[in-house]
Amino acid sequence: MTATTRSTFPEWIYDGSEIPDPLGFGDRAVRFLRMLRHPKSGKAFQLDPWQERIVRRIYGPRHEDGSRIVKTAVILVPRGNRKTSLAAALEALHTVGPEAVPVGEVITAASDRKQARIAYDELRGLMTAHPRIAPHVRTLDYRNRIRYPKLGSFCEAISADAGTQHGRTPVFVLADELHAWKKRDLWDVLRSGLVKTPGSLLVVATTAGRGQENIAWDIVDDARKVARGEVDDPSILPVLFEAPADCDWQDEALWYRINPGLRHGYPDIEGLRQLAREGSRRIGDREAFRQLNLNIWLDHATDPFVEMAIYDEGAGAVDLDALEAEQAPCFLAVDLSSNSDLTVIVACWRDGEDGFQVHPWFFCPEENLRDREDLSGVPYTVWAKEGQLTPTEGNVVDFRVVEDQVRELCARFNVQEIAFDPHLARNMLNNLLEDGFPAVEMRQGWVTMAPAVKELERAIIGGRFRHGGHPILRWNFANIEVRTDAAGNRAFHKGKSRDKIDGAVASAMAVARCAADESGLTTSADWFTEEMFLA
Repeated sequence: MTATTRSTFPEWIYDGSEIPDPLGFGDRAVRFLRMLRHPKSGKAFQLDPWQERIVRRIYGPRHEDGSRIVKTAVILVPRGNRKTSLAAALEALHTVGPEAVPVGEVITAASDRKQARIAYDELRGLMTAHPRIAPHVRTLDYRNRIRYPKLGSFCEAISADAGTQHGRTPVFVLADELHAWKKRDLWDVLRSGLVKTPGSLLVVATTAGRGQENIAWDIVDDARKVARGEVDDPSILPVLFEAPADCDWQDEALWYRINPGLRHGYPDIEGLRQLAREGSRRIGDREAFRQLNLNIWLDHATDPFVEMAIYDEGAGAVDLDALEAEQAPCFLAVDLSSNSDLTVIVACWRDGEDGFQVHPWFFCPEENLRDREDLSGVPYTVWAKEGQLTPTEGNVVDFRVVEDQVRELCARFNVQEIAFDPHLARNMLNNLLEDGFPAVEMRQGWVTMAPAVKELERAIIGGRFRHGGHPILRWNFANIEVRTDAAGNRAFHKGKSRDKIDGAVASAMAVARCAADESGLTTSADWFTEEMFLA
């Protein structure tokens, strides 16, 4: 185990440490959950020790005024560990149990209607299976709602694909499988609604996801910081069962550590062994096993260009003001787009004797910015507000804005060369050439791009590629899948049509041209020739 994983793993679940419960509310919650009945067997609800510890940590600790300390519980558990059953039991606690309040709204929220119904059906089963509870609740399945008329409280299942949910004032929210939420609209509405009610509680119950451009990554990563002690926020309870990315994913001892239910018979150990055998033969199954059964947060590509943990080591700041003052040689690469892709300019400078540092400028049509965000699930609007992305007027990228940016960069930095993918670039390239700018073509075939990809790969793996942690550039690199021809040449390919790799392509172009400059048109590998480069 890495130090990071040891420090975020919830050791308190197993160490027998005391959990404060000055008012007995933690014990009260446990006793209520044990009173519930399973709808199929009629037996008492199975609250195993690891689950009981979580319940006691949520409801036991109190402020001096008696209010609950925990306001948000982030529960990251692999599939098959009955997290939805536990979450449904907590919903019962707040709908008809001792935590229920008059006219209290209990909300199950998920990415789509089908997922939202899973927790709802679990709760309905718990309610109707208990002879003392069933006569007092009303199920309105057509509205996905369970009412408790005695208090006027209710539990309702809603989904992120069901339009606006403004006006909600929940006392309890279950955000189920947050990793699958493509948009954050519902999340923001529910979070703002929770603060209206004193003593409200948010429970995030999810497995690991893919990529870092989503609300689930933000919430889970913030919980990691709380678990490591980097952030002091006792209102957040992190319960993070996740394996390190570099673990031995076939180690059964690791399976038992990351799957807290295994020692109690779930998920099925033979089923996990079968998935692991299939994963040893097929990379897609292996990655699915790592994500869903070991909670390893993956990047988008199943066959990535480089490990993103290695890429992230180059997140040191790129000081543009210092580079301007120094007037170090600068190389620009421009990848223009159709209306469905990003347009990007990447600038590259030498970083020491054999390293590179880059900075990108991204462009996107303003009119379809929100549609792109809804389709892809990545935060285009946030990037635009933060200045990471420049929206241009209309529904296609305004190349005049891009050309103005190129000219501005040439005025600011010591630009030696502006390399263009000639596709869509003819007018801009000619405009710049007529005005004396060093614009050149760099075609995108195997002959040109395979050497560029090799140079970029060597730089990243060798810790010689500094990118400043730009979020869109990182997303582009995480989307890359690599295709190899019969001669062993590698080229970039995007795994899905909604995934963009334009920034990575332009980075390869810029790095290759910067590398070629030091000794004419060859690099240390002596493969990048004049014939390869010139159109």
